[in-house]
Amino acid sequence: MKIKNCKLIMSVEQMQDHQAWLNLRNKGIGGSDAGVIAGVNPWKSPFKLWLEKTGQAEPDDLSDNEAVLWGTKLEPVVADRFTEVTGKKVHRQGMVQSTEYPWLFANVDRLVVGEDAGLEIKTANARAEAAWTDDNIPDSYYLQCQHYMLVTGISKWYIACLIGGQHYVQKEIPRNEEDIKLLFQMEKDFWEKNVIGGEMPPVDGSTDCQKALTEKFHGGQTDPVEFPAAADALKEYDTAKENYDTAKFFFEEAKNKLCTILGDNEVGTCAGRVFTWKAQAGRVTINRKKLQKDFPEAYEACKKVGDPVRVLRVKD
Repeated sequence: MKIKNCKLIMSVEQMQDHQAWLNLRNKGIGGSDAGVIAGVNPWKSPFKLWLEKTGQAEPDDLSDNEAVLWGTKLEPVVADRFTEVTGKKVHRQGMVQSTEYPWLFANVDRLVVGEDAGLEIKTANARAEAAWTDDNIPDSYYLQCQHYMLVTGISKWYIACLIGGQHYVQKEIPRNEEDIKLLFQMEKDFWEKNVIGGEMPPVDGSTDCQKALTEKFHGGQTDPVEFPAAADALKEYDTAKENYDTAKFFFEEAKNKLCTILGDNEVGTCAGRVFTWKAQAGRVTINRKKLQKDFPEAYEACKKVGDPVRVLRVKD
């Protein structure tokens, strides 16, 4: 099958050079970036992606990540299972680039032989199974497949996933022109305004964004500075903190009500839901001061100092 709207810029063999692949990938927007830009990727923030695309931060080193390692090793296994289940043959493709919009890339796992369709391959741990039940697909993966259809002009994409190493699922994702139009506009804005234009994207409340902020801003300027523009952010801070404290109080109150209902029972059920109140072993802790005083050599040999972090505090 010939892809309509794009050209091959890196073959499967060339993609084995991981650094070369990373360097080329940062010159445009790829399928895994789609969910990040749309704000539905639970692992990565648009702010961190912006730092990477503008060369202000290196992509996270995933070479020692077990999930990534086994995902790569199991990709051909999942592809073979797709062929066994469907009878459809597939072949590897490589990285392609839109001929109309050169900043749009797609790392296509497989194309389906004799059909206007592609195949995306995933692996997931057992905890992710609920996200794949019935017709469900994780939002980030759905947008990744729509991105591939945007770049290639293909009308349908399959996605196959091995969950927990033993549960195979596959879904069919038809091309959705409305979603593609919205996705294209978000990606275009991000590329032209944030990457090329250099405008910092809005921050969010994710841990990844907080980590990315510490990568960009290292501190060191200790003299107080008046920031009139911080007034709105401080109001948001006060409101959010008040709501958080209130919500936390009522959350703990609801938990205590459930404990009261259970009484001496450890397991309760209600309308198909299970709630438990069980004893668990106490947490083992070390008296750091005693260890440092009585066994200073052992303390020095065993202590571990983490990387310094910047901590935000607000006070009147």
